[in-house]
Amino acid sequence: MKKIILSISFCIITAFAFAQTTYTGQKFGEEITPGNVKPAAKMEAAMGDQKTVDMKIEGKVVDVCKKKGCWMTLEMPNGDPMRVTFKDYAFFMPMDIVGKKVVLDGIAKKQTISVETLRHYAEDAKKTPEELAKITDPKKELAFEAKGVVILDK
Repeated sequence: MKKIILSISFCIITAFAFAQTTYTGQKFGEEITPGNVKPAAKMEAAMGDQKTVDMKIEGKVVDVCKKKGCWMTLEMPNGDPMRVTFKDYAFFMPMDIVGKKVVLDGIAKKQTISVETLRHYAEDAKKTPEELAKITDPKKELAFEAKGVVILDK
């Protein structure tokens, strides 16, 4: 009897030790498995000199597309928010998540954004014609294409 109780106890402890918790919150796209999540602020350093890297990041939402939630931006340490888009436009974000923390799984990118695309983003953000006219040069930036997003409860 002692051996049975000891064996069952060992199995239960092992199950708890290896159980992976999942992120709690509103989920979009593919499931995000726990582990190896980097703060958005450390994404560029983690990329090294690679142009694209598959990774998971966590950050705070600064803005969301005002039309339909087709992109969002995350807070970055340099004050320049990082744009997040969604793989194949398979899902969109709620427009009321500014200030919330999110976990993303996808592709981190170093890219150059064309003037045309910058103006499109500015139109989505309801910028004025005067602000649109000021966009005259392409911009090098960090970006992220998410295949899964969790808007964290905490």
